[in-house]
Amino acid sequence: MLSYRHAFHAGNHADVLKHFLLVELIRYFSLKETPFWYIDTHAGAGVYALDIGYATKLSEHVDGIGRLWNRQDLPAPLADYINIVRELNPDGKLRAYPGSPWIAQRLLRSQDRLRLFELHNSDSALLQDNFRALGASAQRRTIIAPTDGFAGLKAILPPLSRRGVTLIDPSFEDKGDYSAVVLALKDALTRFATGTYMLWYPQLSRADSQRLPTILKSLPVKSWLHVTLSVNAPAEDGFGMRGSGLFILNPPWTLHKTLQEVMPYLVKALGRDANAGYVLEQHT
Repeated sequence: MLSYRHAFHAGNHADVLKHFLLVELIRYFSLKETPFWYIDTHAGAGVYALDIGYATKLSEHVDGIGRLWNRQDLPAPLADYINIVRELNPDGKLRAYPGSPWIAQRLLRSQDRLRLFELHNSDSALLQDNFRALGASAQRRTIIAPTDGFAGLKAILPPLSRRGVTLIDPSFEDKGDYSAVVLALKDALTRFATGTYMLWYPQLSRADSQRLPTILKSLPVKSWLHVTLSVNAPAEDGFGMRGSGLFILNPPWTLHKTLQEVMPYLVKALGRDANAGYVLEQHT
């Protein structure tokens, strides 16, 4: 949906879960010298200010990364993620938050490549500006396309390196996104069956959101991992996001153990009431 701007939600609990796991995926893929592609179907603007503009309207980062910012007891995987965010905030004050493209370019090596899609005109222009600011090296390995990410994904698979991590995280403000992500993953698996795909989705009261994990479990893939983080009980009026989930196709074998360690910590750190919790399940 072209009215959606992620800047309103930057650094919230959903971003913490999504980006901590993105770091884990890229770290794992970097263990082999063979190059790989990072593909982002809904890339956003790349970097978000937290102290001015859209983010100040809701200040969702306060109950997201803000709760972790000064913690001294972070599990090592979370500390790794937080340290990457600190690179945007060298004075120690949380003023800016990196989106998934910025995190990915920070971790990718010279032989790896980024393919970023963003349909929103304003965010696509900001993404271009943010990558120009990173210098020639980041620009050489990156292609940014101001187009629909679902169509873009279909056009570029499989990657030349035959190794790839794809993040799919539409806003889901458009009801059609629920069917679109399923179709996109089905098509992606026919073109690149061994790729790793990470789909983010919101935990909402609407039936589409609740049915999505069950549908994803039926996809023709050898292994998957599903994790959710709920921070509070559903609202009485049925509106609002109580948490989010990530469904990963062909996940690293190490990821389940990492999540067993980190998820109880995140529930305690980010939970807002007694209904906070997590779900972790896998198929291998």
